[in-house]
Amino acid sequence: MAAPRKYSLELRERAVRMYRTADPKPQIKKLAVDLGVHPEALRGWIRQAEADSGERDDRLTTDELAALRKENVQLKRANEVLRTASAFFAAQLDPTRPR
Repeated sequence: MAAPRKYSLELRERAVRMYRTADPKPQIKKLAVDLGVHPEALRGWIRQAEADSGERDDRLTTDELAALRKENVQLKRANEVLRTASAFFAAQLDPTRPR
């Protein structure tokens, strides 16, 4: 289970929208102080929003990250099954081996 988020999704969306619609672009640190959030959190939200909209190629989109996390869970589950099966068959092949 994921940890609870410190900032609400609504606040994140509003902060990113404020940054992206402002002209000229405000300093992230100043905007973060005005909104009461950590500057690096705001910077990350902005970068992720840019990746999701296709403006950045150096980050994965939110959908790609979710797919990778889901795949990672499946692979961990498969590895656990293989580890258990390996121990079972090793015990069957060598019954004198301590368990």
